[in-house]
Formats: sequence, C-alpha cells, structure tokens
Amino acid sequence: MDKFDAVVIGAGVIGLAVAASLSRRFASVLLIDRAEAIGTGISSRNSEVIHAGIYYPTGSLKARLCVEGRQRLYAYCDRRGIAVNPLGKVIVATQTEQQAQLDALLAQGWANGVTDLYPLSRRQLAEFEPALAATGGLFSPSTGIVDSHSLMLSLLAEAEEQGAIFCPHSEFIAAQAGGSGFRVELKQLGERMSIDTSYLINCAGLYATQTAARIEGLAKSFIPPLHWCKGHYFAYQGKSPFSHLIYPVPEPGLKGLGVHATLDLGGLLKFGPDTQFLTPGSQESYQVPDALRQSFLEAIFRYYPGIDIDRLVPAYAGIRPKLQGPDDSEVADFLIQGEAEHGVAGLVNLIGIESPGLTASLAIAELVCRRLPAI
Repeated sequence: MDKFDAVVIGAGVIGLAVAASLSRRFASVLLIDRAEAIGTGISSRNSEVIHAGIYYPTGSLKARLCVEGRQRLYAYCDRRGIAVNPLGKVIVATQTEQQAQLDALLAQGWANGVTDLYPLSRRQLAEFEPALAATGGLFSPSTGIVDSHSLMLSLLAEAEEQGAIFCPHSEFIAAQAGGSGFRVELKQLGERMSIDTSYLINCAGLYATQTAARIEGLAKSFIPPLHWCKGHYFAYQGKSPFSHLIYPVPEPGLKGLGVHATLDLGGLLKFGPDTQFLTPGSQESYQVPDALRQSFLEAIFRYYPGIDIDRLVPAYAGIRPKLQGPDDSEVADFLIQGEAEHGVAGLVNLIGIESPGLTASLAIAELVCRRLPAI
C-alpha cells in the first residue's frame, strides 16, 4: 500500500498512543520509527511516574492534559492489565523557608483540579517516612508508577489489532504538502520510497523540530528552537528506605523537579534525574559518569541524611526535549500545532513533549485526533 489515511512519525509512547487513537477512526494508519523497535528513546529513559498534575501553570496544556491523562492512564492500565502502583508521592521541604513553596504547590494543585493533596507536618512525616529529614511535606495520593514498556506494547497491539502498520528502520526524509495531503519520502533499510497520506503527525520527540523543518509548506516561523536536557539516574542497591516517591521542592522555573527518589514496580530505588542542558548539535549519549556520584550525594543528603554512598551506582540516562532553554525563566508549555496555528491542512506537530508526556499520552492522542478534520 502506498496511500494511507494517516502517517505518524515516531514510535515512542506519544506516537503509539496517537497511532492507537487514529486507528479507531481511520482504516489505514502507518507508524514509522528510524529505530529497530518502539520506545527506544525518551519513553524508555525516564522515571515511569504517573504525575498528578501539580506543578504546571493553571490552564496550560501540561496541566490540563496531565490531569486528564492521569485519569485515562489509570483506567487504561486497569482495562488492559498493565502493572501500575499508585503508591503516592511526598514533596518535602528541607528548610523552614521552603514551606511557602509547599503552600504554593498545594494551591497550584487545587487550581489544576488535583483535589486529593494534603500537607504533612514534621511529626507526620516522621511516621510516614522515618528516613526523611524534612521540616514539612505535601502528599499526593494519586501519583504512581507504571510499567511503561508494557504500556507501549499494549498501545502497539491495540493499534495493530485495529489495522495500523508499524514500520521500524524507517527514517523520515521529507514531506511535501499538496491539495489532498502529503507526499512523504522515507528511507527504509537503506532504500528510498514514497507514500501518500491525508494526515501527517509529527511525534519525533528529540527530532521533532528537525522533522518539521523537512516538511515543505510549513513556514519556518512555526519551528521553535528545541533544547536537549540530559538527566542521569543512579540506582540504590539493597532495600529501599522509602515506601513512597520522594521529591524535593522543584527547581526555580520548573527546569527540573530536582533529584528525586522513585521506586520501580520491582521495588528498586532510583535517584534522579539531574538537569544538564546539552550544547546545540550534541549527539545522543546516554553514559552516566561515576564522577556525578558526589553531586547526587549532596542533593540526596538534604532529605535523606542516612544515605550510604557505596550503595549508589550509575544506572541510566535520558534526554528531554525542552522548549524552555537554560536561561529562560518562563515555564514552557507543550506545543501542539494544527492547521489553526500553522495553516497546513492535515499536519499536527508535537514539539517539546517532555514530562508529563508519559502521563498525558492518552489525552494528547485524543487532542491530536480532535485537531484533524474528517476525511
């Protein structure tokens, strides 16, 4: 087949969710990725946290899609038998002056529709998580963790059950917008080929702006700069001292949520990520230098003074595609552009889809479908 109703570029969790959603509406959906399998990039290199929707500016896409996506995701996992654990999150203040930040987060969460938050006193924290050193806290019961790989496999299976086709080793080269859709140029296992599609959805993650720049008919003014931000993780060997997720108060401007403690579904404790913006033109690299151990130790020690540095070992790293640069103070929202924004019929660009993208994935997919006119 060389004519499709829709082509989705990028088979991370966002592209998979979009493909699954589109395949319920259209007869022929093609999902492509230049890698050999689904979810090899951003989607497999994160904390696997289901966020509640606390941090983001009220009314922003991040806030709205996180709250809606969290509800959709828990329901989807229950329906499809995907492992989740709503173990909850404690946001901790380690200095008295940080209490005002906790109060602001509580108000922000309520404004965003996260109405199950409640504060924890120093005494309550001592009973809740005895290993913590904190002056106060905020508890989010609806924060949890998910098996992201099982989620992605389920989305792929759902899409394929509904007739979608997944093609790995397929690199997007270019697209030309025409009167009835797009002519898309691909390179598949070294061979160039052309296909036609009515709709084109750019879910290319780290490469979303590069992909957008290769779409003829899209004005360059609609392609913002994208900043790569690397985050490293360290694992903590042995039994975890915590039974919940532990987060410090977030970094200024929400550039990151701080080096936090998360548990995976097997009970392994991980710390991370840190926030290291990469220079423009950097190549993907996922090494975790052991030299970072000291800076991690200093960050963790603020809320967990009992940490044993010998149990802290390099684990993995991820790269986040940020619209907010290292010198920007304003929080950047998701950028989801349809025809109403850029004027190209049938094209949706998703740019800067970082955290809480995993949580929001199902809600993002529904929004993309709503942005597309009927065939």
